[in-house]
Amino acid sequence: MERQDGQTVAFGSLIHLTTHAAVIETDALVIGAGPVGLFQVFQLGLQGLAAHVVDALGAPGGQCAELYPNKPIYDIPGIACCTGRELTQQLLNQVAPFKPTFHFNQQVNEVTQQRDGRWQVATLQQQFLTRTVFIAAGVGAFVPKELRIEGLAAFLGSQLFYRTAPVQATTGKHVVIAGGDDEAVFQALCLAEAGPQQAASVTLVHRRDVLQASTEALARLAELRAQGKVQFLAGQITGIATVQGHLSQVLVSTPEDQTVPVALDVLLVCMGVSPKLGPITQWGLAMERKQLVVDTASFATSAPGIYAVGDVNTYPGKKKLIVCGFHEATLAAFAAAGYVNPQASGVLQYTTSSALLQQRLGVQANAPTKQSEATAI
Repeated sequence: MERQDGQTVAFGSLIHLTTHAAVIETDALVIGAGPVGLFQVFQLGLQGLAAHVVDALGAPGGQCAELYPNKPIYDIPGIACCTGRELTQQLLNQVAPFKPTFHFNQQVNEVTQQRDGRWQVATLQQQFLTRTVFIAAGVGAFVPKELRIEGLAAFLGSQLFYRTAPVQATTGKHVVIAGGDDEAVFQALCLAEAGPQQAASVTLVHRRDVLQASTEALARLAELRAQGKVQFLAGQITGIATVQGHLSQVLVSTPEDQTVPVALDVLLVCMGVSPKLGPITQWGLAMERKQLVVDTASFATSAPGIYAVGDVNTYPGKKKLIVCGFHEATLAAFAAAGYVNPQASGVLQYTTSSALLQQRLGVQANAPTKQSEATAI
């Protein structure tokens, strides 16, 4: 992973990021960068439709990357076993020829149809004008779990940050990290090993000394703790102390029923994320039990040009499996291609033989000879 613009971003070399503030016009906008959203981008690319992707998280992968980045997945076609992080990486490799632009740390708030049939889609940071919208939001946008301490919210954005903090806010500062998951460990490693930009001190606070991260990350953390570069305190933050309007301490209740004050400049909360369906319920789309109703021939919603794939949709026989989401994304892409270009022939083409699809993929257009096929077998 690497840091870009003060944010923690995974798989940075394969991702095209933008901070463009003007209205962006595009063929397709995909809401959600989880596995199904990424495969949706791939299928759209095969159909010749360029896509932008918006996600509330700071990196791709969705639920796979957030909830089980290192746990094995056994039901992906053609892959006997992979982790959530590995699956995300493979999907990014697959979609790379189409160069989608990703807009992380953004949540779509409004979707409004224009007179010409296009959709104006708005986040707090960006406006899009798109011909089609693909909602691949899973069980909802993953938002950070809040640390609910009286008076703490007043410091949000100045001394309180969730999941990641700008480099300038932590350089040379005393940082307390609340949490024990993969992100908390990652942030502790980054802040303790950032060279000239590293924190003055890093203290990790978690209810017990059992952390959830990769074996490699935990081994490196143990080394830093032994070197005194990262401190660990078992307990939960239950209060704060301020001096002249400045957050000066957090109060940690330990398993021994003691209250330990810890001085700080910055509090970074990495207590995981939770899904919230959020504004989707206000877009006027037909829903059942907080899921979008779709036509299984096209996975179109009740609004023309808007499709829903993955766990966010519902239909008779629906199964919440990644492989089912891949199927839905494929049919949705075909439907969208016909919607955008009604004059197209609609003839089914195959990546094994179609020069057009191979050109879009950036691979050699010439089919292998029988001799080369036999050699490959």
